Amino acid sequence: MREKVEKALDKVRKMLEADGGNVELVDVSADGVVKVKLTDACSCCPMSSMTLKMGVERMLKKEVSGVKEVIAV
Repeated sequence: MREKVEKALDKVRKMLEADGGNVELVDVSADGVVKVKLTDACSCCPMSSMTLKMGVERMLKKEVSGVKEVIAV
C-alpha cells in the first residue's frame, strides 16, 4: 500500500508545489492510517489543516483503497 500512497502523493505534490509547499510520507499503517508531514510553505500556512483534509486525504482516499485517514505529524 505504501507504494500506491507515494504514487498518489506525487499528484498532490504538483498542486502543493505550485504554492511553494510540499508533503512527505512518514508512515502507512496496516489499518489504513497515513501519516504525512506538510513542509515548506505548507508547514506554517494557516490553511494547512484544510489542505490536509480536503486535498491530501481526499486524493489518497480516492486513489488508494484502504486509506481510512490522513494525519499530520
